[in-house]
Amino acid sequence: MIVNQSLLKEFTKEFKLPTPIHLLVRPDLPFIHRDLSWLQFNERVLAEARCESNPLLERIRFLGISSSNLDEFFMIRYPSLIRSIQLVNSHDSVSTVRIIQIRNDILKAARIFNQRQAEILEILEARLDPMKIHISADTSTRNLASLIERAIFEEEIYPRLPAPEIFTPQKLGTLENLQLAIIFSNQINTPYWFKIPKTIPTCFFKWNEVTGELFGYFLDQILMEHLGAKIGFDARPSVLKITRDSDFTLEFADLDPESIPDHVRLGLGKREHGRPTRLQISGRTTRKFLIEAAHALKLLNRQVVEVPSTLCLSAIPQLLAQTPQWLIQEHRLSYPPLRSRIPIPFRKPHQIFDRLDREDMILHHPYDSFDAFEDWIRAACEDPSVVQIEQTVYRIDTISPIMEALKRAATSKKIRVMIELRARFDELNNLKVAEELKAAGVEVSFGFGKLKLHSKLSLITRKVNQETLLYAHLSTGNYKASTARQYTDLAIITSHTEICSDVRYFFDRIFSGQIPQDFKRLIPAPAKLHRRLLSHIEAEIHASEKGRHARIFAKVNALVDETVIQQLYRASQAGVQVDLVVRGACSLVPGVKGLSDNIRVMSIVDRFLEHSRIYHFGDAQVIYLSSADWMPRNFYSRLEIAFPVLDLDIYRYIQDVIIPISLGDTEKARILTPSGRWKRHRPSQRQKGYRPVRSQFYFEELAVHEYEGTPLWGKGTLKEK
Repeated sequence: MIVNQSLLKEFTKEFKLPTPIHLLVRPDLPFIHRDLSWLQFNERVLAEARCESNPLLERIRFLGISSSNLDEFFMIRYPSLIRSIQLVNSHDSVSTVRIIQIRNDILKAARIFNQRQAEILEILEARLDPMKIHISADTSTRNLASLIERAIFEEEIYPRLPAPEIFTPQKLGTLENLQLAIIFSNQINTPYWFKIPKTIPTCFFKWNEVTGELFGYFLDQILMEHLGAKIGFDARPSVLKITRDSDFTLEFADLDPESIPDHVRLGLGKREHGRPTRLQISGRTTRKFLIEAAHALKLLNRQVVEVPSTLCLSAIPQLLAQTPQWLIQEHRLSYPPLRSRIPIPFRKPHQIFDRLDREDMILHHPYDSFDAFEDWIRAACEDPSVVQIEQTVYRIDTISPIMEALKRAATSKKIRVMIELRARFDELNNLKVAEELKAAGVEVSFGFGKLKLHSKLSLITRKVNQETLLYAHLSTGNYKASTARQYTDLAIITSHTEICSDVRYFFDRIFSGQIPQDFKRLIPAPAKLHRRLLSHIEAEIHASEKGRHARIFAKVNALVDETVIQQLYRASQAGVQVDLVVRGACSLVPGVKGLSDNIRVMSIVDRFLEHSRIYHFGDAQVIYLSSADWMPRNFYSRLEIAFPVLDLDIYRYIQDVIIPISLGDTEKARILTPSGRWKRHRPSQRQKGYRPVRSQFYFEELAVHEYEGTPLWGKGTLKEK
């Protein structure tokens, strides 16, 4: 692989925080460290909170998401980085220096990020105030805002506080993950602190009927304003929050299935008391206290962060749900409700099986309502010819219409559900669902070994005139209605013989505790997916070398696998056009002369979370949809499935509509530059034929108009012939 060394030095030298490039793989290979790239993604989320064209409450939502994202980063990714430092420390001094520099860059970037969040919050508060929505309102005088705040403190907070304790820095270690505490300390009095129960909400919203105003308050700011006077302390307190390592792994290989739930609960308990990774402090403090706190928690000084505003920012998106609809509409504070629709054949769910006997169907969520799938499952549960239903569950709603229907059907049909109990932060919910299913007579299994079950599959078996018929649903997203309204995903429903027999084989293997590998059409990980992708890229390289039009398109949440990136660099050097839409972390650097000239990388951050995964290889004329990102964990540590698009109309819809519209987004897309920076995709409006494209709005319009003008128009799955 040939790289222009002078250019390589230039793009690494020019780059500044918060998005530096580090060459960690090889001295001649541009490669953005995944954690730095993830911080870039969160910066794109925060940019939507700054974006003037977004409705104000949508900007508030993005601000809160950026905060909860950063919390999760310090719970999951940062601990992994620290383990990497420990791993390389004794083996490679050069790599150790590089990765320590990355750690320092991350901590510096996170500190800058907190300051930006505070600035944006202040701007949004000022913008909302004239619209009778008051967040962190001035309560220094005895006005309505102060009266409401005091009532919240007296009635909803103070009665739930524990007794104060004498404080020493060593006691910080008793705080649970993301738990708040307030400390009163001065030169005269003994310092005291309150550990705030996590059951107390971190945001309070109160609507005043008389004045028609909405007031919002943060828990930490209420405590700092009122608690001292209540207990007789004059000193201005400080509020702090600790973040802990929350990444834990459980292996089920040698466990009795009956004991698996107990092991999961035990692991969750460890999450609350993992190694500290960050301490945030707001309010009055001293340099001496910061140093003592860092020492007590065994943190670097830079891991103790003074936050210029609230520590409760991640709860602020609740404001959207608390604001009356008439106020939202009057000031256009949010987007109009999504016009999701149920495709025509799903409006008669009992007739879907007849349609599937003739052709495949596609659902493009959230533009196609997830109700369509739920209605089909309910119809299957009520259909006397259906004898068996099987389902994977990675994430599911606490109260799920799908699970309720399966529980009722278990009295007359065989129902099998494979639940992954290790879906991060959904473990307790999945345990609850599993227990309810088992109580209803459903056969439930919990996965196996080191592999997380990440595949999204459903299979329905019917007996008609002594013939066994199979119908499969394969999706890029979870069977969770709440996220199906917020995430973009694609699903195929089919009766294709080989696909359905593969899904039948999949369920039989996993329920017998074996890893499925030998499929006719499906591509599984860890057995084959990584090798198959490399093989497809290699085939496009050969096609280009023979003068054929070779092209690769991938839409994924993350691209960080080193081997795949090197293969894509080779494809670019061979003249293959590579277009990538990567929502989150992307370690590949496009546009480097002599290396990645033919690679374009885009990212779309908009109203809905881009979640569908699409792999398209042009010369081979194949499209796969999948649950898998291009990351080592998806290739080697998860049981994933990529499934081919075999229906010609659906294939053409993805190739001719979804892919070009995604790449043509001019409103919410950003382009990754050769320097490693992201910039907005702003084609010149003077360009001939220019028209603004916002891909998510475009797909919504297509669904509303029954996909008229696309390869799906006139197809029996969407319009009666």
